Amino acid sequence: MNLFNIIKNKKEYWLVDQIKKEDVSEQSYLHELTDILKEWNHLGFGYLSLLMDEEYEGWLLDKKFSKISSIVEYTRDLKNLQEANSRLAWHSLAEGLLDDQKYAELYELCRSGSANKNTKQPIAQVMDSIASELGGEWRRHCYYFLKDGAIAGISIPHIEMGTKEEGRLFYFAIVPELRGQGVGAQIHRISMILLKDFQATYYVGSTDVSNTNMIKIFAKNGCELKDRKGIYKVAKG
Repeated sequence: MNLFNIIKNKKEYWLVDQIKKEDVSEQSYLHELTDILKEWNHLGFGYLSLLMDEEYEGWLLDKKFSKISSIVEYTRDLKNLQEANSRLAWHSLAEGLLDDQKYAELYELCRSGSANKNTKQPIAQVMDSIASELGGEWRRHCYYFLKDGAIAGISIPHIEMGTKEEGRLFYFAIVPELRGQGVGAQIHRISMILLKDFQATYYVGSTDVSNTNMIKIFAKNGCELKDRKGIYKVAKG
């Protein structure tokens, strides 16, 4: 039974996300997770990061996991999403107007001062992860946004691995000097429209429970609370 989505970066980490299903017992989840941990201990490297319902927290702590934080997930049906009324301009990295290094620097700028508590990876590792997880055409998914000709933020819309219609943002953030001015809500809405262009029919987004600004953006753009999970991490050695 497939009860977890897994992204494997064999040299650095595994990312494991619980798939919540009705009529699945607690023991079924723990049995499958135990098998995943055995495989990671045998084949994996670095650390394993897990998103899972907090009702399993005691079991996870007994297995030497550390709790990093908690996240909330929001969702929205994209079928009736209207075009955004915005004066922002946007481009993908695939257009060749910005090189990979400049995009990495922009990503680093946008994530500075983030309210999310998950451990930040080095930016070179982040860029490797984008290429690894999104495939050969990853630059088509890497967007940057301009306001009055100046960089305003970035987003990376894509279809969730293992699905055909679930839209996600690998990352989404605003440059520090434009935060709190409504630009984030505009970029988020445009990003959901871009997800429709990638054939997504619904969107799922998540953020740290302490990131009240992002939660307000979800609400402003018609997203509804779907779930809450804990972020847990275990490392080798």
